[in-house]
Amino acid sequence: MIETLSSDISRRTLLGGLAVGLATGSAEAIGRTPRIGGRIRVAGITSSTADTLDPAKGNTALDYMRHYMLYSGLTQYDGQLRARPGLAESIATRDNVTWRIRLRRGVHFHDGKALSPDDVVHSLMRHRDPATGSKVKAVAEQFASARRTGPHEVELRLTGPNPDLPVILAGSNFLIVEHGRRDFRVANGTGPFMLAAFAPGIRTVVRRNPDYWKPGRPYLAEIELIAIPDELSRVNALLSGDVQAVLAVNPGSVKRVRSSPAHAVMETKSGLYTDIIMRRDHPTTGNPDFVLAMKYLLDRELMKRALYRGFATVANDQPISPVDPHYNPSIPQRPFDLDRAKFHLRRAGLMGTRIPIYVSPAANGSIDMGSILQEYGARIGLNLAVNRVPADGYWATHWMKHPLTVGNTNQRPTTDLMFSLFFQSDASMNEAGWKNARFDRWLLEARATTDAARRKAIYGEMQSLVHHRGAVGIPVFISLLDGYDRRLKGLSSIPLGGLMAYTFGEYVWWDA
Repeated sequence: MIETLSSDISRRTLLGGLAVGLATGSAEAIGRTPRIGGRIRVAGITSSTADTLDPAKGNTALDYMRHYMLYSGLTQYDGQLRARPGLAESIATRDNVTWRIRLRRGVHFHDGKALSPDDVVHSLMRHRDPATGSKVKAVAEQFASARRTGPHEVELRLTGPNPDLPVILAGSNFLIVEHGRRDFRVANGTGPFMLAAFAPGIRTVVRRNPDYWKPGRPYLAEIELIAIPDELSRVNALLSGDVQAVLAVNPGSVKRVRSSPAHAVMETKSGLYTDIIMRRDHPTTGNPDFVLAMKYLLDRELMKRALYRGFATVANDQPISPVDPHYNPSIPQRPFDLDRAKFHLRRAGLMGTRIPIYVSPAANGSIDMGSILQEYGARIGLNLAVNRVPADGYWATHWMKHPLTVGNTNQRPTTDLMFSLFFQSDASMNEAGWKNARFDRWLLEARATTDAARRKAIYGEMQSLVHHRGAVGIPVFISLLDGYDRRLKGLSSIPLGGLMAYTFGEYVWWDA
């Protein structure tokens, strides 16, 4: 029997609190006493009339922040992308297929109703209903059945083994709603805050839940969420005191924010990357020597320094970053090497051939990345034609639609999800159309094993395979940058997104 929230952590670790697993910047870790009270405004990037109170439909950073404030999940992320106890005291399995979820007692919804197994069954299985419009319907298709097995227990059966279930359930889309809830014009959750005002596309106001199931939390009395799409305006709002925290500070603005004694920038190392996509279904970009030529043209150190002002980590054409517990550090670093690039280009028979590459502001840093590749390419006889296209419509019109394009991929909570979504042969977002039967077999084998060491070894081999034979070039992993007023305490890093992967609300306090 595996008695664990993640098959990679022990029962003793599981029974510890979430705060222990967070990065050392957390309030408890540095020994400060959080203050109750205070009001802050926080600015995200985008909002619209599609803003929602339904966790299943959440699709933007502001949605995720709003939902984590109003609802709770069965599990929660820590700073190492592991699952920690949430509404579930424990999740146990023998085979990674049948999972027993034991619920925490004494949890109540905002209207006073006690949390029950029926709420959990409804919350999990509603994602499979097309009428729900869930953004994670494809993931939830693995939920074969869910049923109440006791007054505080649920049994969830999967269609096949998946050792990552506890981590998956920490995602905002899987937050728990009350049984039968279909009308989300109001929010009735078990989260740290209660809804005070909600105007889609304008603002959200939440107020402290005095009966939150974590004693003493949250600390803030009120949070207002707004959107400021323009980065310069967002930073100006922070520095003027109009807001107390902002998402997505541009690397070029960091020095300006840090020059203010009242403000700071938090860097979160992440697996976010902008990649060069070489479609395998085209004779030019499908040529293995052309792929290698492009990979040797990637001046990773220059890109880290010039494109991201050092707020990045050099990558190695493998999509699993150092923040992932399954990262394989033993793959030799591919160097920037014009001579090798020229050798492979000549062997591909493409010297002097005009090859277009499509770049866009939609993919972070891709325009400058294209210019660097064009300049280096000219030195070895590669005629790279850079086509800059607008961000609007890029993902529908250009991404994966040309032999040579760029992508922009966020860190996923598990190695399996990253591989399944972007590298499995039949995946709809398999950017390069790369197909490898050995990779697909290893993916299934990793899911089936209950041996954590064996799973990590398999994932290591898969990364090596993508590095050597894959058709994407990944130069760097891009850090996430959040700006904040120094009076806002308790922030720490979770690699899945800005402001503690959007969960900051229950952890921070106002020290003024």
